[in-house]
Parts: sequence; structure tokens; C-alpha cells
Amino acid sequence: MTNPITTYGLTSVPASPSVLLTSYPGPPQHPTALPITALPIPSTPLATRINAYALSNLTPQTYNHSRRVYHYGLAIKNHRFPEWEFSDETYFCACMLHDIGAMEKNLTSTRLSFEFAGGILALRVLQDVNADGDVDVDSTTGLDGADADGDIDAEERMHKGQEIAPQDQAESIAEAIMRHQDLCSQGRITALGQLLQLATVLDNTGAHESLIHPSTIEDIAKLFPRMKWSSCFVGIIKREISLKPWAHSTVLGEEEFPKKILENTLMAPYE
Repeated sequence: MTNPITTYGLTSVPASPSVLLTSYPGPPQHPTALPITALPIPSTPLATRINAYALSNLTPQTYNHSRRVYHYGLAIKNHRFPEWEFSDETYFCACMLHDIGAMEKNLTSTRLSFEFAGGILALRVLQDVNADGDVDVDSTTGLDGADADGDIDAEERMHKGQEIAPQDQAESIAEAIMRHQDLCSQGRITALGQLLQLATVLDNTGAHESLIHPSTIEDIAKLFPRMKWSSCFVGIIKREISLKPWAHSTVLGEEEFPKKILENTLMAPYE
């Protein structure tokens, strides 16, 4: 039987990237160049549904960012953390939904910070094939058919076309989304959440570039162009803070964080 802790990325790891990297001795060789064809998206029914949902509910810039985060993260995981056994499907769904709360209709429909609103929305979308694209805090309960451990057995998933995420998987993804801007120097985080953070910060600020080959970045950025993502994302952050001065994004620095994004020299050639 599948172990949900490992399969869905719930393994506890250090939240601090520096502590994490010293806790997991790296391979002797530098990252190898990987074409995007070596980093495919999963073809499962769930991943296919979530990809279609993302295409319909994210702006083109945010969709491309989410795809880059997936492919960068998969390259980092394969090189630096091969012992992390969580499924590509789980990571893909987390990537494609991690900024859903930052879309304008969701920013303006709730008082929640966008990461928390996005996690709640993702939890519902993952467990309901009929979910729409709007935040609804009252619609986050699981589906009928879950067992006592909150999982949907194989027969039930097959009956539903395997487009429904088991509760353990959905909750792991929601946790990672809610914490993807929770950049801590202490404490713990799930392996899924840590990889989402590493790849997101790489794309947004250029940090952790030693974990991936420059040619891999170039190949991914060509297929999923940034379309001036840095200024686009800064605009989203400033928009949220103007609506919600209490927003969690402020912990990264109301002036410092946008400055880091706009000074992302690693990704500047692809803007």
C-alpha cells in the first residue's frame, strides 16, 4: 500500500535552505544540463485536469511561471534530492496551483492573504472535478467516499476517472501552497513545500542557482517565456498589499522583496 508521507511529499525537512543543504550531502558532480524533454509533466488524469484548470484560471505570465517552477524544481530534485520520493503528479499540481490565490478575482474576493486563500481553493479544486475558479472558504470539505484515514481507495479513484486527489495528497499540496512564501531560518517544512520554495525563489529572485545547470534554465525559459514576469509579479504583490496591508507577503519586506525581484540578474536575460 502507498505510504502517503513519502508519496505526497509530507516528509519533514529543515525549513532553512542552508540547513537543508548541509543535512543532505550533495553529489560530487555539478548539475548536468537537462533538456525540458527530460523533465516531462505527468500525464495522469488528475495532472491533466489541473493543467487545464490552470490554463483557464491563470494569466499567461502566471501559467508560464508555474510551469518554470515545476521544471526547475524537478531538475533540482533529480540532482540534489533523489531520495525525495514524492510523485511528479503531486509536485506538478502544487506548482500549477501555487499562485491561484494571487489572481485578481481571488485577491478581491477574500480578506485572506493570497497564499492561504490559494491553499483553500486548491484543496477544493483537487477534490472536486466540478469546482470553479473562485475562493469559497465554506467549500473545503472532503468528498464522500474517503476512508477513515481521509484517503480515497483505488477503486473509488478509478471510478472517478482518477481525477480526484486523495485527501492526504490534496492536504499536502494545500500546505505547500500556503507556506510557499514562508521563508524561514528555523523550523521544519514538508519536502514538497521545500522544493516548491526553492524553485519559486529561483524563478523570482535568482537564488539557489547552483542547484541547476544554466542550460537547463535557458531551455525552460525559452519554452515558457517570462513575459516580463518580474515586473508582473511585483505588481501583484503591491496590489495585494494595497488591498490587504496585513498580507503575509509583507513579512518578506514591503520594499526589500520587490527590489530583490526586480534585481534578479540570473533571469534578466529572459525577461
